[in-house]
Amino acid sequence: MPFALGKYGPDDQPREEFEQRVEAAFRLQNRMTSEVMVMQEGDVAAKDHEAILQAEQLMEKNCNYLNEYVSRDIDGLNKGLFLQRHVEKSVLDCETAARNVEALLKAR
Repeated sequence: MPFALGKYGPDDQPREEFEQRVEAAFRLQNRMTSEVMVMQEGDVAAKDHEAILQAEQLMEKNCNYLNEYVSRDIDGLNKGLFLQRHVEKSVLDCETAARNVEALLKAR
């Protein structure tokens, strides 16, 4: 996921560190989405998991730019500076939302 040179994200990280952070956030949110899907398939009492499902919806919203960026990268499409800046601004919210889903899943 190449970004231009400079400092990136909410913590003003060097490019390489920020790229690793973005990749880790993407992997975490994908793992949480998979775990929620498995939970839904195996649980008949889905109503008991309303908080998890709401948290997952927020995660999907907060990770939207990251998912679009990765999708465009995989498809070999132009990601553009505008999308890169959205990823920079939203990566913390994406990470936070994914960690919240992870905590809720562990607590059940």
